[in-house]
Amino acid sequence: MEDVLAVYARPYNAARPVVCMDEKPYQLLDEAREPLPVRQGSTEKVDSEYIRKGTCSIFIFNEALTGWRYAEAFPRRTKVDWAGRIKWLLDKQYPDAELVVLIMDNLNTHAISSLYETFPPKEAFRLAQRLEIHFTPKHGVGLT
Repeated sequence: MEDVLAVYARPYNAARPVVCMDEKPYQLLDEAREPLPVRQGSTEKVDSEYIRKGTCSIFIFNEALTGWRYAEAFPRRTKVDWAGRIKWLLDKQYPDAELVVLIMDNLNTHAISSLYETFPPKEAFRLAQRLEIHFTPKHGVGLT
C-alpha cells in the first residue's frame, strides 16, 4: 500500500502522468414488467423483478491530478481487451508522454504478457517500455 500512496504523492508531471485504471464487471438487467407511468399525486411504479441480460466489463481510467476520466464497456473481460485499452491509452491519450505511471488491480488479464499475446513482439515491447505499473494491494481496504 505504501508504494501506491507514494505514487499518489508525486507532483504532477506531464511527461509521466499517473493514471488509475479499474476494470469492473457489471450485470446487465432489463425490466420484467413495464413500469406504470407517473400519475398526478403518485410516483412511478416499478416492479423489483428483473431479467438478467448477461454481463459486461467496464474499463475506467482516471488521472486525478488533471481531472481526466474515461470509461468504456466491453462484452467480456479478456487479455486482448486490456491490451487494446493500454495501446489506446499510450498511443491516443498520452502519445507525447515518455512514460505512463499506471496504478491498477492485479487481475490475471492485467499483465505485460497480455501485450505479447495480443501484438507482435516489437509492438508489445514498445508499449511495455512506456509503462510503469504499480498494483494496488489485494486487501487494501481497512488498513490503519
